[in-house]
Amino acid sequence: MDARYAVVTAVGEDRVGIVRDLASAVERSGCNIEESRMAVLGGDFAVIMLVSGSAPHLEGLTHAAPALGAETGLQVQIHTTRPPRRGGAGRPYVLESVSLDAPGIVHAVSELLRRRGVNIEALDTETASAPWTGAQMFRMRANVVIPAGVSPGELRRELEELELERDLDIVLRPAIAPTDQS
Repeated sequence: MDARYAVVTAVGEDRVGIVRDLASAVERSGCNIEESRMAVLGGDFAVIMLVSGSAPHLEGLTHAAPALGAETGLQVQIHTTRPPRRGGAGRPYVLESVSLDAPGIVHAVSELLRRRGVNIEALDTETASAPWTGAQMFRMRANVVIPAGVSPGELRRELEELELERDLDIVLRPAIAPTDQS
């Protein structure tokens, strides 16, 4: 089978059974869920998934989207995409930041990364109350790829400047720990 790919997005009021409903629709269409991210955001449940299948199967899933949306109460969108890249150029790193919540943190960090040509492949953020004080804390975790021409040490120095400017705690570490060569 010549696999084709599509991105499925769905958003709607959170309720029990949404994941089962979507997984069932993908399976009925003859497609497969390759990757997915799902979360409750506010009172809504948001889904983004990469599905694969033959061209006729993906076409069937696309045509079923309006009925699936009506059946589940979700806003469902499907669009075709190219196959995922395997082992892209650059070095994988994880960037984590914790701070008091304030507007503009994601913008400031992503702007610095964009200027250096660092690709953000995944980004998760959340806010939560700090223990004891109850202060609103912000946590960000990103999987990034640092291009060959960018020094991780220099990037760390720039991130340290941003830490001081924005009162953040940022850690940048390799995504894959080096193996012991002994």
